[in-house]
Amino acid sequence: MKSSWMLVAAALFALMGVLVKHASAQFSSAELVFYRSAFGLLAIWGVIAVTHRRLLAPLATRHLRTHFWRGLAGFAALVLFFYAIARLPLATAVTLNYTAPLFLAALSAWWLHERHGRGLVAAVLLGFVGIMLVLRPQLQDEAWLPALAGLVSGMLAAVAYVNVKQLGRLGEPEWRVVFYFTLLATVGGGAWMAVAGFHRPQPGDWPWLIGIGVTATLAQLALTRAYHRGRTLTVGALAYTTVGFAAVYDVLLFGERLPLAAWIGMAVVALAGILAVRASAPSRPDSL
Repeated sequence: MKSSWMLVAAALFALMGVLVKHASAQFSSAELVFYRSAFGLLAIWGVIAVTHRRLLAPLATRHLRTHFWRGLAGFAALVLFFYAIARLPLATAVTLNYTAPLFLAALSAWWLHERHGRGLVAAVLLGFVGIMLVLRPQLQDEAWLPALAGLVSGMLAAVAYVNVKQLGRLGEPEWRVVFYFTLLATVGGGAWMAVAGFHRPQPGDWPWLIGIGVTATLAQLALTRAYHRGRTLTVGALAYTTVGFAAVYDVLLFGERLPLAAWIGMAVVALAGILAVRASAPSRPDSL
C-alpha cells in the first residue's frame, strides 16, 4: 500500500523527537533547529542539483516574500516544538504540534476565504476539547509554558501551511518551497546561536545531532513519497500515527506514565485531525 510510506515517516518523525529530547540536555532549541536544518539543507540542495544538473538556476523565484513568511513561521514553529519536546512528555508535545490541521481549517476560512461545511467545524470544536484534556495535566503540574509553546507551534505550523498553499497557487514547486524553508531555518538558527551563544559539540554529541538531521530528512522523503503515490486523505489520516509512535517511545524509553485524561485527549485530537483532513481534503503540505 503506497500510502503506508506515511507510517515510515511517522516513525521517523517520532524518533527525531526522541533524539531532540536527549540532545536538549546539552543544546538549546535554536541550536537543535540549526543542526536539524543544516543537514537537511545539504541533502535537499544535493538532490536538486543532481536532478536539474544545475547548482543555482532552479532555485530562482519571484516570490521571495511569501517564501520568507512561510520560512519564518516554520522556523518559529520548530523552535517552539523542540522547546516543548525538551520539557514535556514526547507524546504530549507531538499531540500539541499536530493541532496544526485544526488551526489550518480556521485560518484557511479567514485567510484564504475557503468555505467549509459543518463537518469541519465540528472536527475543529472536537479537537479543542481534546486539547483541553491534553493540557489539563500540564497545567496542574505548572508546565503551562512548554504546553503553550507546543500549542503555539501547531498554530504557527498552520500559518506555514497557509503560505505553502499560496505558493502552490503561485506555481512554486514543492522542492523549492522545502529548500527555502530549510535555508531560512538554518540561517535563523545560526543567527540565534551567534547572538545568544552556542555549545561546542563534543565527539559524543555528533551522533545525536547528525541523527536529528538524518531522521528528519528521511522522514521528509518518506512523507513526500506517501503524498505523491498514496491517497491524500489516507496519508493525512496516517500522519497521526506519529502520536502513537511517540507514546510508545515515551513508555519504553522514558518511562512516562501519563494520566488517563491525557491519553483520551491525545486520541480525541488525533480523531479530530483525521476528521478535519477528510472534511477539507487539503493540498499536500511539506512537513516541519
